[in-house]
Amino acid sequence: MTDFRVAKGKAQEDQVTAAIEAYTSQIPSSIYLGLALASMAVSVGFQIAGKKETSLFIGQWAAPFLILGIYNKLVKQHGSDGAEENQTVEESQAA
Repeated sequence: MTDFRVAKGKAQEDQVTAAIEAYTSQIPSSIYLGLALASMAVSVGFQIAGKKETSLFIGQWAAPFLILGIYNKLVKQHGSDGAEENQTVEESQAA
């Protein structure tokens, strides 16, 4: 069976992804949690007001906000692709 996994540092993200991550990594992760909770609260408000379709639409925003928060946290902790970290290790081993 063929192993298709990519080793750390073997592939690099493009410049667009790196630019987006550099900008969004400055946003606190708690903002994403707050947005998720706010979308749930607004959804409940629409549900009480009898606007069921709008309520469902807004309520579905919670999961993407939480996923973006997790991605944001991972980028802050591990970086975009780990290529720089891997190069540093290789350079120190070569010395």
